[in-house]
Amino acid sequence: DVMLALLTPGSTIAGVFTRSATRSANVLDCQEKLGGDQTGPAAIFVNSGNSNAFTGKAGTGSVNAISDAIQSATGVASNRVFTSSTGVIGEPLPHDKIIAKIDELHTAQHASGLHDAARAIMTTDTFAKGSTRQITINGKTVNIAGIAKGSGMIAPDMATMLVYIFTDAAIGFETLQWLLTEQTNKTFNNITVDSDTSTSDTLLVGATGASGVDVTGNDNFAEALHAVMLDLSHQVVRDGEGATKFITITVTGAENDADARKVAMATANSPLVKTAIAGEDPNWGRVVMAVGKSGAKADRDLLAISFGDIKVAENGWVSPTYSEDAGAAYMKGEDITINVDLGIGSGTSTAWTCDLTHEYIRINADYRS
Repeated sequence: DVMLALLTPGSTIAGVFTRSATRSANVLDCQEKLGGDQTGPAAIFVNSGNSNAFTGKAGTGSVNAISDAIQSATGVASNRVFTSSTGVIGEPLPHDKIIAKIDELHTAQHASGLHDAARAIMTTDTFAKGSTRQITINGKTVNIAGIAKGSGMIAPDMATMLVYIFTDAAIGFETLQWLLTEQTNKTFNNITVDSDTSTSDTLLVGATGASGVDVTGNDNFAEALHAVMLDLSHQVVRDGEGATKFITITVTGAENDADARKVAMATANSPLVKTAIAGEDPNWGRVVMAVGKSGAKADRDLLAISFGDIKVAENGWVSPTYSEDAGAAYMKGEDITINVDLGIGSGTSTAWTCDLTHEYIRINADYRS
């Protein structure tokens, strides 16, 4: 339930974090350190089981104690130590137990330990989440590898859960930070499990430069980073607490992209939509409801809805070609796609979510006990 990663001197660290007003001491500390000295080695430390959130001054004390202990054990300056905690909110972090394990963590480190790290950061996750890509730029190989933790309390407002991505590409802080933010808005910020935003959401990217390849402005690198982030974000949704369905909601024809996202997220976050899909009920009226409540510009008589390739509704009414039996059969699949065309403009957006089942209630009703 603890993980320590060391990055070579000169590694660039970029990150995005929750905008929750009750974010954890770890998040606040990382935000303060981001964009500082990028010359020395860096460290990323994570513990699971306790979020170190809503713990007052004790939370800051725990972060400082752990950072100082990592500095003593590894030589990484404390201002280059980025920590994360995930788990129960409001319980003091027993950092003495963590500090007692740091020497052991440091001694046991090895270059092929990423899968073990992915397991160490899990809480209610049912599987370790990882993704890799390898690309060639100017005849040289560039690697990207990432791990993620997330299953419940998933409705990112900047990043997601806990995610750590490593690359041997060379890239400056400002460029990497811009690229990370841009790709986050296309991936992690468009997923939801239960509409709840964590106090601890953290996404850090470390670029070591070990490949010797400068990827500034390189589209292939941006695409590969996007692929890793999209893969990890989809894994989080597929592992949503109690989930049995993976749902893609694609919105087209909105007045603009912002309106399209409003509709996509309103649909993805709707308990009525999610429970209907859990029950394999093709209740397209719940999608109509979600469009109407979203706040986006919509016209009933221009709206069209499809489940997969099945046209369900169009021109303000049920489609004359729609068959309830076909809709019910489609809902029995594990991967469900809902297409919504507002018929107004050219705005588009895609969101990803899962269904809402009895198991989600059981997991969260028993979370602390």
